[in-house]
Amino acid sequence: MSLTIRPANADDAELILRFIRDLAIYEKAEHEVQTDVAGIRDSLFGAESSSHALICERDGEAIGYAVYFFNYSTWLGKHGLYLEDLYVSPAARGSGAGKALLRHLARLAVARGCGRFEWAVLDWNTPAIEFYRAFGARAQDEWTTYRLSGQALLDFAADHD
Repeated sequence: MSLTIRPANADDAELILRFIRDLAIYEKAEHEVQTDVAGIRDSLFGAESSSHALICERDGEAIGYAVYFFNYSTWLGKHGLYLEDLYVSPAARGSGAGKALLRHLARLAVARGCGRFEWAVLDWNTPAIEFYRAFGARAQDEWTTYRLSGQALLDFAADHD
């Protein structure tokens, strides 16, 4: 078994969308996926994109992906790497693919001088939480994530008080 990790490109848009849908099904949120292949191609690989993707292959077959971007910490005065998505096909779980993707990203963060590498996990996803804890990742329980999206985002942006 040979694992390889490569940067994704626009030709991977359909594959990435399939993985996104598979991840959404696992997270019980398939109905929230609103994009299509053109949307992935434009937003992830367009000239203005600040996001990046990786494809993990085993013996030439795509078995997982990661999407990430760089953010910034004012407290550290350094960039950070934020992992938006990590997914490995069910049949390939336990093969080391998830850990390989995370290690690849950790090495990228270190090479870029990032002060941290962060991601979010659903609180009910015990297998993922245990996996992350096994190599030293720790939850940031003191922070609560807030989100504006959909109509609430549009309304807030348009409101003039």
